Amino acid sequence: MEKNRYSDEELIEFKEIILKKLDVAREEFNTLQKNLRDGNENGTDSTNNNYLTLDDGADTFEKENTTQLAARLMKFIQNLEAALVRIENKTYGICKTTGKLIPKERLRAVPHTTQTIEAKLHSK
Repeated sequence: MEKNRYSDEELIEFKEIILKKLDVAREEFNTLQKNLRDGNENGTDSTNNNYLTLDDGADTFEKENTTQLAARLMKFIQNLEAALVRIENKTYGICKTTGKLIPKERLRAVPHTTQTIEAKLHSK
């Protein structure tokens, strides 16, 4: 008979993986937010700077990159938190498309995934 869900012990293992990734992601997110805040406060006041326009462009580009990275990181954090909810509901690791168990190797690599590789490739 094929398993239809992971055991409580297996779910605990996945929960530990997710919690570690969450800690790292939250720390990185907080660092990005701090960099964005500090960047806003450290504007150049020099009006005699011939390179001011270039610096402003570089600063804007850097700020946009940091903002995009922070947004991706926030989405990753939300996906990890949703995975924790699925663990609590004991639905973690079940493909939302096929209803089959997602292989452990995939869950260890991408712990927030909700699909098997086959289902993901088929849905594109």
